[in-house]
Amino acid sequence: MSSYLFASSPCSVSRFSLLLGSSLPFFGIKSSAPRFTRRRHTSKSWAHLWTRSSSKLFSALSSPPPAYDDVIMLGIETSCDDTAAAVVRGNGDILSQVVSSQKARRLAGVFNLPIVGVHHMEAHALVARLIERNLQFPFLALLISGGHNLLILAHKVGHYLQLGTTIDDAIGEAYDKTARWLGLDMRKGGGPALEELALEGDANSINFSIPMRQHKDCNFSYAGLKTQVRLAIESRKISMEHNPISLANLDDRRSRADIAASFQRVAVLHLEERCQRAIEWALKIEPSIKYLVVSGGVASNKYVRARLSHVVENSGLELVCPPPSLCTDNGVMVAWTGIEHFLLGRFDPPPPADEPEDAMFELRPRWPLGEEYSQGKSEARSLKRARVFPSLTSMIQGSVQN
Repeated sequence: MSSYLFASSPCSVSRFSLLLGSSLPFFGIKSSAPRFTRRRHTSKSWAHLWTRSSSKLFSALSSPPPAYDDVIMLGIETSCDDTAAAVVRGNGDILSQVVSSQKARRLAGVFNLPIVGVHHMEAHALVARLIERNLQFPFLALLISGGHNLLILAHKVGHYLQLGTTIDDAIGEAYDKTARWLGLDMRKGGGPALEELALEGDANSINFSIPMRQHKDCNFSYAGLKTQVRLAIESRKISMEHNPISLANLDDRRSRADIAASFQRVAVLHLEERCQRAIEWALKIEPSIKYLVVSGGVASNKYVRARLSHVVENSGLELVCPPPSLCTDNGVMVAWTGIEHFLLGRFDPPPPADEPEDAMFELRPRWPLGEEYSQGKSEARSLKRARVFPSLTSMIQGSVQN
């Protein structure tokens, strides 16, 4: 019996349902329904997807829809602080249910182990020191992902200066949105799909405007570029819904490829210009800098690496990029950053083994990595993510002084 995996996620956390069992005969056969669907949309979008997918599946079969009692589903919920799993039968019987809060603290408490809190973006930057052992402080880092654009000057472990950040959308989000609008296969991610399609297009066919050229800082903005892409798609009469590129004719595919290539050229040119200015600023602050680290999910893009390599070489620096498997979110980067801090004596003692389930923890969803460089403060729109917590750098410096 084959299994189908579906995901419903209106937020940036993951929720999975795995169909464990059914008496229906259609599992294991080929059909037009997706084997795996992962979307980050509203519940309305998910309801439409499920209705559309299931109706296609059942209409292709002579069998009637399943009876509720015949379905057994495993649901998995993960977020920043909880992991939960349950097995539920279609008639409403809850066969099993477990919830684990703060899985790391539980393990540390049970086995009496010290625990190291790790900043996600710091981990992206420091994992480069695992794969390039000659990478010494200070260095410049560009961290680019679906939710972040960040330029930092790394003085030492836990001491960072923020030169620039995104004032609205990050480059990874722009890649994903453009890929979705162009009807690309998102199973491997919007970025890789768009990068592949862009190889077929003319990168100079559409003259998209480069964001924020009038602002002489190191901050990023991709909201305006997304709007330009959407208007270009609409002007070419390309439907942005229910129009997969697999069904496009030759002219339609070429048009989509031109949009993808033109978008990628301008999106990355925005990175190049900001990096060039950041290098100039960083060398004034720390003349001994020799490396630019580029990490985060978007750093897996070969075009991004190639273009930034030219910027770095022209500035007399060296480019360090972790392998793609260590650019996307991974446990290795967290473990390595934990090692860096642990060896400096920065860790917490083991939590109580019997820590109550309702223990309160401080979560920092908008936690800055470093203090802002005075010249790097945005003169454009207000930053989308307000600085509501002291930076990691200021907290570490404060604890050292105390």
